[in-house]
Amino acid sequence: MELAKKYSSRFSVPVLTVLLLLSFSNVNAQRERLIDHNAIGWFVYNGDHKLSEKWELHTEYQWRRIDFVRIWQQSLARVGANFIFSEKVRIGAGYTFFQTFPYGSYPQADLGKSYPEHRLHQDISLEETYGKLALTHRFRLEQRWVSELDETNPSKVDKWPFQNRIRYQIDGSFALKGQTIDDREFYINAFDEIFIGFGKHVGENVFNQNRISLGLGYQVFDGLQIELNYLNQIVQHADNDPISGRPVFEINNGFRLNINHSLDFSRN
Repeated sequence: MELAKKYSSRFSVPVLTVLLLLSFSNVNAQRERLIDHNAIGWFVYNGDHKLSEKWELHTEYQWRRIDFVRIWQQSLARVGANFIFSEKVRIGAGYTFFQTFPYGSYPQADLGKSYPEHRLHQDISLEETYGKLALTHRFRLEQRWVSELDETNPSKVDKWPFQNRIRYQIDGSFALKGQTIDDREFYINAFDEIFIGFGKHVGENVFNQNRISLGLGYQVFDGLQIELNYLNQIVQHADNDPISGRPVFEINNGFRLNINHSLDFSRN
């Protein structure tokens, strides 16, 4: 017992000191962050058009705005193909053209010009139903070529550093009437998605961003749904603020208006 007390007293002070230092470091790190708040409005179109029993054409455009609608945040155009492996499993791949504009107090487009990005992606979606709740898990791997503009002439791209990113999204829809979502019926929908960067050219933002959304949807008919959601987006910039050297986090809140419109070309 005396031996236990002896070692306890010997190690309790160093352990307590380490815990206090870790706690202080965490609080200090929180204070060092620069937080950029923005009001966002995202207008989104999604279409998965059936080409045959096993194949779909995916089309997508996102018109992202700051101050809800006043100025540009980003533009996203995506095209791809989905293979229907089974009733609950889809495998997809595609190409995205992405453009980021100068916005916020600490713009990532810091030369005053928008910068483009090219992406390829591969993903797998797993669907499951629990009573009125339909869940989709999507795992996506992205290859990104993010442009760096020429500092002497920002209208030109100087180079295209390559990055990797992995994304996981869980998406849910809950029928408000009956067991399934039918024509002219409302439903609740929500999703959360996390983005993790990895590879040689990833900067400070290994944690790249997270999005969480909740809202109300309406199915006009099978193949056309309209959804209006609250959207929260947290983004960590790849580069620290050039003046203070502190990491920059965006906290973006607003709405997301989403239209899902799918056509069936396999009947033709």
